[in-house]
Amino acid sequence: MFPPLYAILDPSLISRPIVPLAENLAGAGVQLMQLRDKHAGGGRFFAQSRELAAALGPRGVRFIVNDRPDVAVLAKSGGVHVGQDDLPVEEARSVVGSGAWVGVSTHNIEQFRSANATSADYIAVGPIFPTASKENPDPVVGLALLREVRQLTAKPIVAIGGITLETAADVYRAGADSVAVIRDLLAGEDPARRAREYLAIAMSAGK
Repeated sequence: MFPPLYAILDPSLISRPIVPLAENLAGAGVQLMQLRDKHAGGGRFFAQSRELAAALGPRGVRFIVNDRPDVAVLAKSGGVHVGQDDLPVEEARSVVGSGAWVGVSTHNIEQFRSANATSADYIAVGPIFPTASKENPDPVVGLALLREVRQLTAKPIVAIGGITLETAADVYRAGADSVAVIRDLLAGEDPARRAREYLAIAMSAGK
């Protein structure tokens, strides 16, 4: 079963050391995490990725690197997530290999259809709701697109963008296998407790 909670680790939203935070999330049951740091240089991004991969791998967590297949390989991570302006899925796959995951972001039905025809291990759809976690977010797609694309694929679908504890159940019901959460998970005093609350909602939704 695909992990129902996808924690996106964004250092710009974290005031505490990132590795212990990730370890706490793993202890709470989070099995899928991604490092997204749009402001880090290559050296810093690699160092963070390597630390997180080393800490999370033994805990059974699949750790995904955002944007950079080369860093994903060098850091010995569990895969890479690419956007519409990054390397295409098959090129990313040629870098990370068949044993790693490649995920891809989509923002409309045409992009989703194209992604579904690739070897992507999962397809992200969003932003579902308005989000402040991206500097230049794509137009909000809402739950309607999520319901539509659910009919097109058996691949896992990850919903992302402005999802909160209050809306997660609706997102699961609309067809998401997993919710990717950034601000609502990281900004509080106890992200691990927040993660457990999300996982309880997922369980109630049959995920």
